[in-house]
Amino acid sequence: MATYVQTVDIGHFATADEREALTREALTREVRRGLITRPRSLSPWMFYDAEGSRLFERITALPEYYPTRTERAILAGYADAIIAAAHGDRSSPLRLVELGAGTASKTCILLEAASRISDDVAYVPVDVCPDALELACQNVACALPEVRIRPIVRNYVTHPLQLEPFDGTTLALYIGTSIGNFSPEEARLILRNLGTQLRIGDALLLGTDMVKDEPTLLAAYDDREGITAAFNLNILDRLNRELGADFDPACFRHRALWNSVESRIEMHLESVQEQGISIEHADLDLHFTQGETIHTENSYKFTDRSIRTLLRDVGFEIRGAWKDCRGWYTLTLARVG
Repeated sequence: MATYVQTVDIGHFATADEREALTREALTREVRRGLITRPRSLSPWMFYDAEGSRLFERITALPEYYPTRTERAILAGYADAIIAAAHGDRSSPLRLVELGAGTASKTCILLEAASRISDDVAYVPVDVCPDALELACQNVACALPEVRIRPIVRNYVTHPLQLEPFDGTTLALYIGTSIGNFSPEEARLILRNLGTQLRIGDALLLGTDMVKDEPTLLAAYDDREGITAAFNLNILDRLNRELGADFDPACFRHRALWNSVESRIEMHLESVQEQGISIEHADLDLHFTQGETIHTENSYKFTDRSIRTLLRDVGFEIRGAWKDCRGWYTLTLARVG
């Protein structure tokens, strides 16, 4: 059975209590930043507590939510080609570093391909949710006991990743459409920060959801079972649990809309009535009017041109791209320029 070493949270705090304190501090900063000003907003990293991560796994299996199964199919068909393109020197060790790893349900496809061409494969999953990360480690360890695993519990958005030196090739994975959750400026910052941790010869595999018809896009973020709505509303439950807030989720509703000008799906929580909210640990008292919203997530959709522009602007050179037959999703391999 593979073993793995856990690298703990920001500042290398080791205990659960210290991680909880850091998380509360980050949540407090975010609600003060996003809920005092108008229009109100909250960062999407707040979705991913244990319950949010569980709900997101359910979302990925929904019939309306095409990105996960489409990306999985691309990986299943082209994993060997992707790894071969990324790992030029097959005699050297290979390290896969995954931002926002979640449960690593698709990553095993790439790790299996990596193990076919290298006898020395390491996997570094990075995620803000310890529970999801623990499951990721278990999944990989069971499927590929020869892979060395070093998980990192970290919010790579607020605290950029700092990788340990590695004597071999690093392939950074940013798949699962995660880059689309950030504004163009934020996406560039994340990729620039990542690029500083890579050397010449290292590579990035970037997953991007592509622009397509509006009904398909909207259905993916407003499913008939209401799982995405529960995922969105769970932010309010989390603030109640962790910051002593008194949100009543029944007084808000999930909204998804397509913003064609910005090329993004937007998710909002809309107040269905006039109401007052208190957030004890953030020392906030808020007033919501009926119809006022909290903007909780963007999911930007890309074109071939916007992918090229994004990667060029942050210093990467595209070396290959793989799509599904409908062109709904793209995996792009790029190297440090």
